[in-house]
Amino acid sequence: MNSSSLGFLNVSIVGRNRDSFSTAVAKNVIVVALGLIINYINGTLIHTFRKHRIFHINPRYILFIHLVVNDMIQLTSTISLFVFSYVFYKINVSLCCFIILCSVFTTLNTPINLAVMAVECFIAICLPLRHAELCTIQRIYILIGWMWTLSAVVTMPDVFIILATEPIELFYSTIVCSKDNLFRHPVILEKRDVSYIIYLIFVWLTLLFTYFKIFLAAKSAKSGNGDAKKAKNTILLHGFQLLLCMLTYVSHTINKALYNWFPQHFTHALFMSYIIVQILPRFVSPIVYGLRDTTFRQHLKKYQMCSVTKSKHQTMACSEDY
Repeated sequence: MNSSSLGFLNVSIVGRNRDSFSTAVAKNVIVVALGLIINYINGTLIHTFRKHRIFHINPRYILFIHLVVNDMIQLTSTISLFVFSYVFYKINVSLCCFIILCSVFTTLNTPINLAVMAVECFIAICLPLRHAELCTIQRIYILIGWMWTLSAVVTMPDVFIILATEPIELFYSTIVCSKDNLFRHPVILEKRDVSYIIYLIFVWLTLLFTYFKIFLAAKSAKSGNGDAKKAKNTILLHGFQLLLCMLTYVSHTINKALYNWFPQHFTHALFMSYIIVQILPRFVSPIVYGLRDTTFRQHLKKYQMCSVTKSKHQTMACSEDY
């Protein structure tokens, strides 16, 4: 799923020599700075979640914080590859394989996580009496485990094909690190296209089904209509974020179009493509889901106030676990 975005790194490496030193430094500073800012925000959300028990007993917040952790791993992986492409040009195949697997696993997890969050909203609005029974904390953690298992089932066969078709010496050599360079066997490419199409169809059908059901509930309900409307808007935001994630699939097409439109500034266009495809979707989760939620926003504000207070009494009160 992340092959297109990682393929961008391969193209950017080719164009790296055309970047002046100052341009290369500026691009890396921008990417690293954005990554640090987003990961700092995500880290603050994780700390807020960890400090308050009210979030630990709500499946919605557990799914949200898993999405945040997932985004942090994915963002760190892709930014590492971006920086390595400029600093080292080629890296060890084993290290490359590990970073790519981390990036692919987490990228695959994102749509499934969004689909599960949409289903949880659907149950809360349309089946409120069964929500506590169906959406237990134990089941949510089991679902998160299945997300990673599904990502492994989709991705790990690629590694086995490489082990079966390539000499073992490959893993001790160095390459330009991109998924297209590492997983280049024709069987892998065919399997990847088919599995990703099935994967996305399932996720989109889930989002459409839950949105339609919540829309009908909001239309017919006289009481609790505000909750249904909020859930409907939440699923629309899930769809928006999924659209951003799907830019990964059409990245090659976008890059070809950019080459035709801006042949003289191809590397700069590719850099903007990387920002939009890889970094922008990671910026959406903490802003939309963390700051939009009233309960989470209140506890986050309290944490921010506590982090700057100097009074010992206030500090002790702030550190109290709820």
